Amino acid sequence: MPVVKYPRLRDPLFYEWDRKAQKCGLRHTIYAVNGDQYTGEWLDNLRHGKGTQIWKSSGAIYSGDWKFGKRDGYGSYSVLDPATKEYKRVYTGWWQNDRRSGRGTFFYPNGELYEGEWSNGLRSGWGKMHYKDGSTYEGQWLMDQPNGQGLLQLPNGNRYNGGWKDGKKHGPGKYFYPDKGQLLEGIWVADIPKCAVLVEFGRENAPAPPELPLPEIKLQDPAGVLAEAQAMFDDNHN
Repeated sequence: MPVVKYPRLRDPLFYEWDRKAQKCGLRHTIYAVNGDQYTGEWLDNLRHGKGTQIWKSSGAIYSGDWKFGKRDGYGSYSVLDPATKEYKRVYTGWWQNDRRSGRGTFFYPNGELYEGEWSNGLRSGWGKMHYKDGSTYEGQWLMDQPNGQGLLQLPNGNRYNGGWKDGKKHGPGKYFYPDKGQLLEGIWVADIPKCAVLVEFGRENAPAPPELPLPEIKLQDPAGVLAEAQAMFDDNHN
């Protein structure tokens, strides 16, 4: 009986092409169809490890850590200035799942600067904001707004130290007026002092004190009034 030999089955050629195209380890620059380019490490055809990505549409560049195709770890993101053709830093710090997360510094186009903690791409945690007008806020943040305890310092030396909510003064706080030698202490609600006591401190050294001193407060226990207001505030916000 004759022996029939069948040719050995082979995988289609595109299987071999695909296997060779799989990127893993350190590679030279890889160009995407849309013109984006990446130079760095790969794992299972995904950007993974150290690498630099340049987006053709915006000219933006990210250099740092990657994890399974997303920015994750420490890295720096910059954009191209169309006028000077030079790169300007936007963010340097930690990333998670392609979003700012952890400690980092953000440089705003108008010259403002934030140094602190991030969560899911938003300022959250403890951080310090340097505003364009020269004022600064240092304290707690939540969902990109001052929230919790924080200190706001104005260019003229005035400062507020106390509670915040949704970016506004809210809760117990103290507002200092060093130029006048006065202190306003009380309870704030949505940036407005609802129950407060104005007292003098260091009037003799103040550069521009009021002509007349504050009249004496005819309260035997101003602190007790504030404590009562604090209790009412807590009851209304629990």
